[in-house]
Amino acid sequence: MRKLVFFIGGAGAGKTTVAKALAARRHAALFDMDTLSRPASEAIMRLAGLDPNDRDSPVYKAYCRDLGYRLTMDAALENVEIGSDAYVIGPFTKETEDPHWLERELAAIGASLADVEVKVIFVTLEGEGLYRQRIQERGSVLDGWKLENWGSFRKSLVPRDTRWNLPSSSVLHYDNSASWNEGRITQLEHFIYGEGS
Repeated sequence: MRKLVFFIGGAGAGKTTVAKALAARRHAALFDMDTLSRPASEAIMRLAGLDPNDRDSPVYKAYCRDLGYRLTMDAALENVEIGSDAYVIGPFTKETEDPHWLERELAAIGASLADVEVKVIFVTLEGEGLYRQRIQERGSVLDGWKLENWGSFRKSLVPRDTRWNLPSSSVLHYDNSASWNEGRITQLEHFIYGEGS
């Protein structure tokens, strides 16, 4: 059965690293919201006379956030529609709070939870300090607002769950604090594809 796998978590948790390692092993199609939405977000913010590297402020969220998710999901669903496994990376904060969001997305391609296996991996870190350390270490210009407004941004790092209509066996909370290795990739691969795959 075709698979739609969400890698969800706060900035710095390593969700892109985790998803890329699995996608390379399984040759799954990879859809990172940051990558897909960046050109449009930069253009919109620049046209509005705002910082094109802003990805977190209330203004960015008002102008660009929903567009970024739409671009990402349209590309991912197009691949699921033709039978490819799709790995999708992003925070999905608002979407996971809507119990019907996932089923509406699948319905857009004439699919449902009966014919697409959906898995959710919440990638987390142990403690706020480690998030901040990893965000600082990656040195991305897109993280400026996060670090300058840490008091506000840190609220997005609290552990959370999804309200989607999925069995508990389809949702994994994955602590990515330890060093990355082949054994950890295999653990996640078993979660998505089963032990014998």
